[in-house]
Amino acid sequence: MEVILITGSTIEEGRLAKGGDKLTDGYQAECAVCWLSPADFETLGSPEKVRVTSRNGKHSMAVRTKCTDSVEPGQVFMPRAIWSNVIVDPDTFSTGSPLYKGAPVEVEPTDAGVLSARDVVLKMYAGGQ
Repeated sequence: MEVILITGSTIEEGRLAKGGDKLTDGYQAECAVCWLSPADFETLGSPEKVRVTSRNGKHSMAVRTKCTDSVEPGQVFMPRAIWSNVIVDPDTFSTGSPLYKGAPVEVEPTDAGVLSARDVVLKMYAGGQ
């Protein structure tokens, strides 16, 4: 399902990040998640987890789902954190800032495990060591 990705801070994400808790289970529980509208959640088969893939197909992350009326059908929200940052296209279109809001992505159900923040860093930035 192609949808529009919106990223941003949540109160809990901010509290955990500013408190130095980015490697905790609580941070992962708050941030390794994709919020879906009830209609899109149902269309996808009410999955526990989804894989969110960048427009160019190069980057994807498995994250848990959250069904909520806080997002509109055709849009998803992910807290601003390492999981969403992997997916966001780094091209800034000469603005100096990537497209954190309004980027097209693909969302599909998955059984893949959700990586910890540490494991995301190792996989994406340290050659998987």
